[in-house]
Amino acid sequence: MTKRQVSLPSAAADGMREFIESVDERLASEEDTCAVVEDVLVDLHGDREAYERWQAGEEISPAQQVRLQGYDPCNTTIESEYYAEVETQSDDFQRSKHIQWLWRQFDATPMADNVEFALHFRRMLADHLFEECGENCRFFKGISMTYGHNIRLGDNVVVHDNVHLDDRGKLTIGDRVSISDDTHVYSHDHDVVDQTEVENYHTIIEDDVRLTYDSMVRAGVRVGENAILAAKSVAQTDIPAHHVAAGSPAKSVSVKPGWESVAEPIDEAGVDRRDERQIEYEIPDDAETFDEFQRDLSPPE
Repeated sequence: MTKRQVSLPSAAADGMREFIESVDERLASEEDTCAVVEDVLVDLHGDREAYERWQAGEEISPAQQVRLQGYDPCNTTIESEYYAEVETQSDDFQRSKHIQWLWRQFDATPMADNVEFALHFRRMLADHLFEECGENCRFFKGISMTYGHNIRLGDNVVVHDNVHLDDRGKLTIGDRVSISDDTHVYSHDHDVVDQTEVENYHTIIEDDVRLTYDSMVRAGVRVGENAILAAKSVAQTDIPAHHVAAGSPAKSVSVKPGWESVAEPIDEAGVDRRDERQIEYEIPDDAETFDEFQRDLSPPE
């Protein structure tokens, strides 16, 4: 076994459970989510005294005011809020934005380095943020996602430090998947000529997959059951079940020992089936859009 059981002292464990259960109950209640997130972050960042002075109308510096206002997610914006298609999923996004803000700002506190507490806290938040999250999932520090509400995870998934889970399209992750540090999994892609033209996909990571250190899965790719994507590799096309893929672009280099009888032959691997998983979407006619690049897209004559 590579891990051993670790537990907190009983008093610390009791306090941890009480706090997490209270936040969980508040997020599940009819209480305004912005108010819950603000209240929790004020305490987690140790700013209760300054916050109460501000609420009482006492004078504080402009920097203090910006900091205290920033605990309320209704006073913030995040990158995905600027994506035009978010207007088609506004109800889901408003809530997921608030929970995502709590997740991110919790990671900025010293308590995020208390592994036992942090794993339980993020697992609780996952139930409120993701479309679906299975049992015994473990989320480490610095994980980011686009929306959150387009992610489905199975049981016993482990997501390590500084992983990006892009669910601008849709992202499905199966049971017992391990995603190593600095991995990026995408579900949207950009046109090579017009960078503002975005295509969304359903990206699928099947059961028992290992995505190893600093690897990347392109939007719309399916990584098959029990497959491995090697460190610093880029999966541009599907990886068949039980294969080990490496390189940029990743190619199947072997089949896991013992799985040869049920695995696809290596010379038949690497098929691009992304078109099968493209997700069509429409942007409302009245949406206020802008071109952040202002590039001339006309090729030379």
